[in-house]
Amino acid sequence: MATATAPASTPAPAASPAEQAGQRAAAAAAGSSGNWKELVAAALLGAERRRPPGGSVTALLDAAAAETVRRRAGARAVVPGQRPEPAPPDDRAPLPTAAEQRLATLLADRALSGPSPAGAAAGRRGSGPDLGELLPQWLAEANAQGYRAPAALLPALLDAARARTDLRAETLAFAGPRALWLARQNADWKFALRDGVRRRLPEERPEEAEQLWQEGLFAERVALLAGLRQRDPEAALALLASTWQTERAEDRLMFLDSLRQGLGPADEPFLERALSDRSRTVRATAAELLAALPGSALGARMAERARGCVSLGHMGRRGRTDRTDRGGSSGEVPPGTAIVVEAPHTCDADMQRDGVIPKPPTGRGERAWWLGQLVEAAPLEVWSEQLGGLAPAQIVTLPVADGWRDDLHAAWCGAAVRQRNATWARALIGEPGEPFAEGPGDPAKLLSVLPEEERGEWAARFVAAHGLSEAFRILGVCGVPWPLPLGRAVVDALEIARDAGSYPWSFSGVMGLAERCLDPADAERLAPLAAVPDEKEGESPGAGAYWAESFQRLVATLRLRSAMLAELREGRQEVVQEESEG
Repeated sequence: MATATAPASTPAPAASPAEQAGQRAAAAAAGSSGNWKELVAAALLGAERRRPPGGSVTALLDAAAAETVRRRAGARAVVPGQRPEPAPPDDRAPLPTAAEQRLATLLADRALSGPSPAGAAAGRRGSGPDLGELLPQWLAEANAQGYRAPAALLPALLDAARARTDLRAETLAFAGPRALWLARQNADWKFALRDGVRRRLPEERPEEAEQLWQEGLFAERVALLAGLRQRDPEAALALLASTWQTERAEDRLMFLDSLRQGLGPADEPFLERALSDRSRTVRATAAELLAALPGSALGARMAERARGCVSLGHMGRRGRTDRTDRGGSSGEVPPGTAIVVEAPHTCDADMQRDGVIPKPPTGRGERAWWLGQLVEAAPLEVWSEQLGGLAPAQIVTLPVADGWRDDLHAAWCGAAVRQRNATWARALIGEPGEPFAEGPGDPAKLLSVLPEEERGEWAARFVAAHGLSEAFRILGVCGVPWPLPLGRAVVDALEIARDAGSYPWSFSGVMGLAERCLDPADAERLAPLAAVPDEKEGESPGAGAYWAESFQRLVATLRLRSAMLAELREGRQEVVQEESEG
């Protein structure tokens, strides 16, 4: 028996041109009738998921075009904005032609290679200098010579400073008032308004500072406070106190941090009140500032607590240590003298108000954590009196009973760095005979407290004793250019590493520092190191050629630094001579 079958479906005949025009007209009419949301929804979802007005994608596009014209025709005219004032003049001397060309080259190389933090380069880098890393030194020298930035290079300079925060201070000083004018026209450079606001406020017009404090953006207010602290710390404090109660907790923290600049006795009453702030981080910052303030009441309270925990004792038989009297102030160390520690057993409310954090980090005992905070916040001057009149160099050599030495010395290291006490830092860092892991504290931080010349000498002895494997942090706190003994010690250590047959990539960070910190006058003395040595038996394949390449880059960078500094200095001498003759 035959069954009926449904006829096969056939495609709909294509619409005629007249029909297509009608569909587009219908869609346009739909759009013009206010169906803009329907058009947008169909466009976003797609014609296969939502039937567009007019029935096809073409009709949808036509309707959207017609509706767009209609909507634009019905829009109100935009009120023209006020033309900005011209950029302020900059009366400093222009750059010499050679120095301007050099700056353009440095900026172009930075833009092509991208930002790279100091010491971050790794692997094979080629034999050419890293021009982008020379930009900080170029800017510092240009500012020292008193030049103004070329107008055509200001955008590239601001882009460079936007990408690297370590360039901002020197860039804004070099770019001058025109950088702030440009920053107001381009939101990408708004950091300049924050970091440069202190340069645009006249010292003799405090009413402008008051207005900016009341109405300015948060970043501008932070910069204003920091700038005022440099000129008039008490005026800045009064400004902060005027709105302190109405500020947000995170803003109060940033404002409070600005008081580090120009910290003095006049700040103590305000900081004491901040110890009762409702924000824990604000309280902790206020306590840290008070601990760094000589003669503060908080320092005296912490000293009293710390004295109750640390005293002199006598090491008897079987390692027993008994407390003794302070022993006067003779400065002599009796045989068997040791330091006895009795760490706090509780962290009471008064201690917490003074900045002691009750909960220790993971892996740290409570009593050791509390002891460290008390000793670090106590003025270092109390320990000579507390420990028998001994000098810091004598105190740090005394044995400490019951395994408390590392905790006590680490706290003294923190106090020396916080209080910038060179005598204690010198005693604690000692001679550079021990690797970092064998002593408490951070030698690099202690070294930063010492005078620059002494830092270089200590670092040179450290490198000579330990090589370069642990020297990177030490070298980073030394002044630029490195003094001659330090430069020679680093180069000698690099030669030793090369002769040992290792690859130079392990020392790329130190090599990068050497390129920026060695005296440029050493370039010719180091030139022989750039030759490719003969390969020795058992040496890593190609290591000699890689080392030669690294030394070629070092020598080329030193020569380039010498040339760029000469361009700036000689050009300035010509300007001064012309001004004197005129």
